[in-house]
Amino acid sequence: MSAPASRILCGTCAWADHERFYPKGLRPQARLAYYARYFPVVEADAPYYHIPTPGVTARWVQQSPDGFVIDVKAHRTLTLHDRGQAGAGQRAADFAAFLAALRPLAEAGRLGAVLFQFPPWFVASDANRRYLDEVAERMAGHLLAVEFRHRSWWQDDHAPETLDQLRRLGAVNVVCDEPQVGQGTIPFVPDVTQPRLVVFRLHGRNDKTWYQKGLTSSQQRFDYLYTREELAAFLPHVRRWAEEASAVHILMNNNQGDYAIRNALDWLDLLGFTVRENPLRREEPAEQLRLFDFD
Repeated sequence: MSAPASRILCGTCAWADHERFYPKGLRPQARLAYYARYFPVVEADAPYYHIPTPGVTARWVQQSPDGFVIDVKAHRTLTLHDRGQAGAGQRAADFAAFLAALRPLAEAGRLGAVLFQFPPWFVASDANRRYLDEVAERMAGHLLAVEFRHRSWWQDDHAPETLDQLRRLGAVNVVCDEPQVGQGTIPFVPDVTQPRLVVFRLHGRNDKTWYQKGLTSSQQRFDYLYTREELAAFLPHVRRWAEEASAVHILMNNNQGDYAIRNALDWLDLLGFTVRENPLRREEPAEQLRLFDFD
């Protein structure tokens, strides 16, 4: 495949996982810099659990090279994962703190998309569509990406309405690959709603663990290693996205063991980018032959 090097970026959701990827003894504070030697983009998932201070995100800037892109996952109160228990006042304060955390990344040119991944109980309703409008207003000036987790947004007559709203808001439709089990999963919807970016998040296809209770970690939910053939099947879509949007972010979220790293490396190979040596197969750091044009 002939891919525009500066437009298709491959990486993983989070960099703190992937123990086997990092050399033994590497300090946690050095992991982002090491990760950035192999991949040009990452999704910062930690803000979903705890809103970082601007000092923390400023350190992310210091630890990553110029041109590196960081997509940021919105805090759980902002996506109503707390079922609204925080209240309007607390949510407003969390929006302010979250926006402050984004500022160092934006000022340094590191910030990519801001991901609002809504929970399975965030169904397609008039009230929730109004909340989407509110989110877009609060996030004005940032590239908003929206991922739904309830199938109603893409069923029947709701699908055109959903796409129209995302386009009106200037929001990215986050394309997903995930198990197709019940209402708490969404289908593959490859439509481009924001010409600046397409975000493609791959969650694996383990339907047995998708709803399983009592897992020891969230990683077990995404216990799935894609074959190269499964990833290659998406190449026609990637080619089209690269023509219709200025950038494409392919992000592996199958963070069980080293699966996400292995599949992200598969993507680099499938797209014609070269890694001199698979870092999972040696103990010492390996250098990537950089074919990404960050200009």
